[in-house]
Amino acid sequence: MGSPWPKGILFVISGPSGVGKTSIIRAVLERVERVVFSVSCTTRPQRPGEVDGIDYFFISVEKFQQMISENAFLEWAIVHDNYYGTPAKFVFENLEKGFDVILDIDVQGALKVKSTYPAAKFVFIAPPSFETLRERLRRRGTESEERIARRLENAKRELRHIPEFEYLLINEDLETSISSLISIIQAERLKFERLKELELVRNLYGGVMDG
Repeated sequence: MGSPWPKGILFVISGPSGVGKTSIIRAVLERVERVVFSVSCTTRPQRPGEVDGIDYFFISVEKFQQMISENAFLEWAIVHDNYYGTPAKFVFENLEKGFDVILDIDVQGALKVKSTYPAAKFVFIAPPSFETLRERLRRRGTESEERIARRLENAKRELRHIPEFEYLLINEDLETSISSLISIIQAERLKFERLKELELVRNLYGGVMDG
């Protein structure tokens, strides 16, 4: 009897723009084995220091819309006037190979994944305060005050969805947040292995267990 379980776990990381998701995820990828990052596609301009194919796949609106028509995305959304999407093929190929996959996507996209792939684990990363978030966005040096204000308004809407996530991390200290996310991954791996063991027992001794 084939197992209905994928071989890896999908972790969906969300939170307001500027909260520190990228820094946390990069550190986790360096420290934890058999975890891969799903690179999203976007139509937004490439920022200084970003590398195409590593931070994002930077593509045209026309190419993005073509991929939508081909059902190439696990999820996609329009955020801050730009398209963002998660290529489905990469995610499911790596899960089947036994890798855990991390998505760094906005709340809108996370809720879409939750509706189509509820087996995923959902982690919300929040700032310790709105003032901290505002300062982090300013330090980027890539946004006008008007765009920062828009991002903060969007953050308020995103924070209302915290109850829909399984885990909440307050990113006050980067190292603490990194350790917390690693602990979440390790805990979910243990639970995942336990579920697979129980399934194996039921397959082998189902009739006996049912009495």
